Amino acid sequence: MNFVKEKSKDFYLLDSKIENIFINEYMPAARGDYVKVFIYGCMYAEHGLPMDNLTMAKQLGLSEKDVQDAWSYWEKMGAIKRRYDELHEDMGYYVEFINLKELLYGKSMTAAKHEPDPIDFSNTLGNTSVKEMCAEMERILGRTMSSTEVTQALSWLQDFGASKEIILYAVQYCKDKDKTSFKYIGKVISEWVKAGLNTVEQVNDHLQELDEKYYRYRRVLKALGFTRNATETEKEMMDAWFDDMGYSMDRVLEACTKTAGISSPNFNYVNKVLENWKIDAEKRGEDANKKITVTQSELNQYYDYLKKKAETEAEERKKEVYSALPRVKEIDAYMAESSYELSKALIKGNAEAEAKRIKAIMDGLAEERAVLLTENNYEMDYTDIRYKCEKCNDTGMTDLGERCSCIKLRTEEAELWVKKAKLRK
Repeated sequence: MNFVKEKSKDFYLLDSKIENIFINEYMPAARGDYVKVFIYGCMYAEHGLPMDNLTMAKQLGLSEKDVQDAWSYWEKMGAIKRRYDELHEDMGYYVEFINLKELLYGKSMTAAKHEPDPIDFSNTLGNTSVKEMCAEMERILGRTMSSTEVTQALSWLQDFGASKEIILYAVQYCKDKDKTSFKYIGKVISEWVKAGLNTVEQVNDHLQELDEKYYRYRRVLKALGFTRNATETEKEMMDAWFDDMGYSMDRVLEACTKTAGISSPNFNYVNKVLENWKIDAEKRGEDANKKITVTQSELNQYYDYLKKKAETEAEERKKEVYSALPRVKEIDAYMAESSYELSKALIKGNAEAEAKRIKAIMDGLAEERAVLLTENNYEMDYTDIRYKCEKCNDTGMTDLGERCSCIKLRTEEAELWVKKAKLRK
């Protein structure tokens, strides 16, 4: 006699088995989306039905990348194995679900030829240093770790290449933040290792830098009237202000005050203010953090003042010399007339001999003038205009039409000049 049980014709009326080990050991530490992918895939595997990542993603309301990431996670945890062959070229691989009881307890008598090798707990945990690490982790966490958590901890050593000291420091760091899920701890360790942090000292320096950045973000947001956290784009913008542009907190906060006159304060407005300040500072050859207390108009007035002052002083020195040495006055008058005549001769183009004659006379007068001044204890250029800057003759602009390098110094002087002028009033 044979016995036959009627099979349901509707796939969705069938049952699927999920191992209790998965529910107890693997599921609690995994992301919800990863659990969805595992259970959904397990259902199709148990009943031998076809399924692909794209279709699964649509049915679960996920992206195809989310599904791919889930399989990567479960393979890393040893719960599945991706197999590659010619029959699955469209998908690239098929997913084999591992018997978790056999994986953890090694009781399989019919292990598949391609069964992934489980972690050798006997050898790994036989290492005194690893035992001590696990014991210390349990002490910090205040509880006994599950076998899944032990597997994850060992993967931090083997897969991440993290040191025992870094792992223990990360566990304590996360415990202090009330973040004790092994997924969170693993992410922290992974980020530290990727950043090249190999010692506790390096981690401390890194955390201090992060704390400083957190303070910056919070302070700027408060200045703009926000009570929320900064977005990633805003963080990148603020990092650029401080790290790339070199602004101080005081200068950034000053830029934030510029938003007082607009209806909706925003980061883009502050960013534009700081960029403009940076450009202006570079033109002046100054530090962008230096506050400019004089306007361009006041700076121009100061240049005019210097130019007129230099010309007035030169005129007074010339009067002094003319009074003491009348011959110098005669020479200057004759040289001015000769210069005019020389210009006319040069313009004609055919008066080369005349030009040479005039030039020879002028050279002789110049030599006589120099002798008269030096013999009477005057410098040869005593009557010349003595500008503060010979490059621009106290105009702020060179002959090439560029801002003169003296602007930085003149700006500092102009600040004092303006202050004194205001005090006199």
